[in-house]
Amino acid sequence: MKNARLHRLPLRLVTGAFLLNSGLSKREALPDVAGQLHGFATGTYPFLKRMTPEQFAKTLSTTEIALGTALLIPVIPAAVVGAALGVFSGGLLGLYLKTPGMRRPGSLRPTEQGIALSKDVWMAGIAAALVIDDIAGRRSGD
Repeated sequence: MKNARLHRLPLRLVTGAFLLNSGLSKREALPDVAGQLHGFATGTYPFLKRMTPEQFAKTLSTTEIALGTALLIPVIPAAVVGAALGVFSGGLLGLYLKTPGMRRPGSLRPTEQGIALSKDVWMAGIAAALVIDDIAGRRSGD
């Protein structure tokens, strides 16, 4: 199992478990929670207004469950799951960068309100590590 490299296991396990739990928690989101999630996301990504809050919460839940599960299945290539994680975390970081009040003026440093989103940068780092490690391993013949 070339794709199941031992040193990738901690990255995949913690991130996969985190996303799987997050997705399962949103699966039966109450209408007010779905509305808050949807409202926050549409401020940065207006195209999401075409969805109802319930559709958005269900789609977000499904995405997190699928991505979390993919991370937990070690035979899925690290570059593939890392790229998917990179896209997902990029969307979250977009919320952080584009939502007013999340960052201190003229800075990337978060405000108190922005800490919850800025911390998602760890997923971007893990995504990059998985992709780079997989590509480097293929080039070196590992």
